[in-house]
Amino acid sequence: MAGKDEYYNKAKQEGYRARSAYKLKQLDRQAGLFGPGNTVVDLGAAPGGWLQVASEAVGTEGTVVGVDFQRIRDLDLANVETIRGDMTDEETKTELRERVGDDGADAVVSDMAPNMTGEYSLDHARSVHLARQALEVALDLLPAGGDFAAKVFDGPDLEELKDDIDAEFEYVRTIRPDASRDSSSELYLVGKHRVTAPVSEGDELDVVVDDVGSEGDGVVKIDGYTLFVPGVETGESVRIRVDDVKANYGFAEVLNGDDAA
Repeated sequence: MAGKDEYYNKAKQEGYRARSAYKLKQLDRQAGLFGPGNTVVDLGAAPGGWLQVASEAVGTEGTVVGVDFQRIRDLDLANVETIRGDMTDEETKTELRERVGDDGADAVVSDMAPNMTGEYSLDHARSVHLARQALEVALDLLPAGGDFAAKVFDGPDLEELKDDIDAEFEYVRTIRPDASRDSSSELYLVGKHRVTAPVSEGDELDVVVDDVGSEGDGVVKIDGYTLFVPGVETGESVRIRVDDVKANYGFAEVLNGDDAA
């Protein structure tokens, strides 16, 4: 049986509105996008297959907000809300922020694709543009640690987009779900663990050690962000270089006079 028939029939049998529901299931399984109680935003959510999958994943304590310019037929799911509008309009963005709340979203996902022209280079470029618009919305909604996933067609602009996502997250993955059609060039870029740190790798700073943690490393606070520094004592003034930056904490090393830039 052809792949498209398998997933189309499976969607009909299991009550999903679109075969693309299985793409999101596979993305979640491979990248760990959702958890119970999460708040998820689905951009370009019509007809609602991804909303159904996210609803199941976050459970009754979670919230899923779908946005689309097209009308999304009511799903009758208590934890799903929908907004009809253009995600790039300020009015829609404001409503979306209100629905998500002050804590922000745990994940923003997008399965948007451009209207196909049949000219591959143009379709690729338009898909990258849509993914960038989705990324802009995601960066407005995701706090430290949040995740992002967006569909894009493979092509020459992919690496630059991937680099831009990588700059905002701990790392980025490229995933091609089995549920994608064999003939399709689509793939998904997944940014894991949004980084909002006030420091970057390679930064050199003069700091005072605030504390020593349970593992013996010094603790330095920079605008509420934690850096772990080995080999220092509480109250010590040192110059450090940031080695690794993660969503909620980072690592640094002490510089001696010869190491400092």
